[in-house]
Amino acid sequence: MLEQNKNYSKTKIACYLGFVTQAITANFAPLLFLTFKDTYRVSLEQIALIPFTFYLTQLVVDMVAGKYADRIGYRTCVAVSQVISALGLVLMVILPELLPTPFIGILLSVVLYAIGSGLIEVLVSPIVEACPFKNKDGMMSLLHSFYCWGAVAVILGSTLFFALFGVENWKLLALLWAAIPLANTFNFLTCPIEHLPESHGGNSTRKLLRLPLFWLLILLMVCAGASEASMAQWTSAFTESAMGVSKAIGDLAGPCMFAAFMGLSRLLYGKMSSRLNLLKTMLFSGILCSVCYFVASLSPLAVIGLVGCALCGLAVGIMWPGSLSISAQQCPLGGTALFAFLALAGDLGATLSPTMVGYVSELAGGNLKTGLLVASAFPILLVICILLIKNAGQARVSQTMER
Repeated sequence: MLEQNKNYSKTKIACYLGFVTQAITANFAPLLFLTFKDTYRVSLEQIALIPFTFYLTQLVVDMVAGKYADRIGYRTCVAVSQVISALGLVLMVILPELLPTPFIGILLSVVLYAIGSGLIEVLVSPIVEACPFKNKDGMMSLLHSFYCWGAVAVILGSTLFFALFGVENWKLLALLWAAIPLANTFNFLTCPIEHLPESHGGNSTRKLLRLPLFWLLILLMVCAGASEASMAQWTSAFTESAMGVSKAIGDLAGPCMFAAFMGLSRLLYGKMSSRLNLLKTMLFSGILCSVCYFVASLSPLAVIGLVGCALCGLAVGIMWPGSLSISAQQCPLGGTALFAFLALAGDLGATLSPTMVGYVSELAGGNLKTGLLVASAFPILLVICILLIKNAGQARVSQTMER
């Protein structure tokens, strides 16, 4: 029985800042790629290993965390996620100067804070799901919006810092960003944390793997991650190449605008979710996302293409948290294992889809629009998944009524 006098507002704040931490770890280093190249004589081929290592580490953590998080405990694991994230950012300042090969120091730091980011991904959503909040759909959407606001803050804040103090002082900024997860560790150590039903006899991993619906939910999550990441990872390059602007303007007009619209989408759904049907909203989002991909890839005007990129952020905003909420509703006893598998599926889609866009674009003679056109398959497939889940739910209702 949950105690009514527990202050779950503190839990919300801790989880919000947890996703801000994830946004810092995912978005800060990419802003320094050229700085690393010039300062540490790192090649572009080596720089390409930084995001690959980050997401690969997250995938490994997704696979492992679901098995051990319940045994170790949510509180311990999520507090460790904050400490490791902060430590990774701090060591990025120190290790490249200490080690004979600076790039090894950078990669070790990336691996460390990627472990923290992976733990955040697996644990924060079930922590919120386990709390006795009303309107869980809206709460999940609002929670995930903080990743978007964190990404906007990192891009804008870092750009402003570099303009005022120079990019050569990036180490001071890294320490400032590290203070956020370090301070949030105290929040997770003191806030009330509940556990999902799995801890008390919910579905085992083996049972989950036998459910056909589970694999449909996994596919839904892959498509959600792919639909978001394909545009998010390439929108800066698209803006630079299509509009002929500088890297700084490309980052502000591309990824920053995309993240802002994505955050706005999650915020609006969080406020209005009690009046909206989640499956219908997801269906609309998938259709809108497909249209945005078509507009970005087929429009002859660069400005219209940029509008397609921005509106794509609005369309994909609900996809990741919506997929989590739908999965929690369809498999209520899935527990931590379900959220770990979903995080793994989302990260898998987010890892493979941008690579696919780049590969297809290269085959098309460097035409990025061709790669984005092929990526439109992901939101289309997401729409098909939603229709199948909707029909499966209607079939279960009909069977119940017949009994």
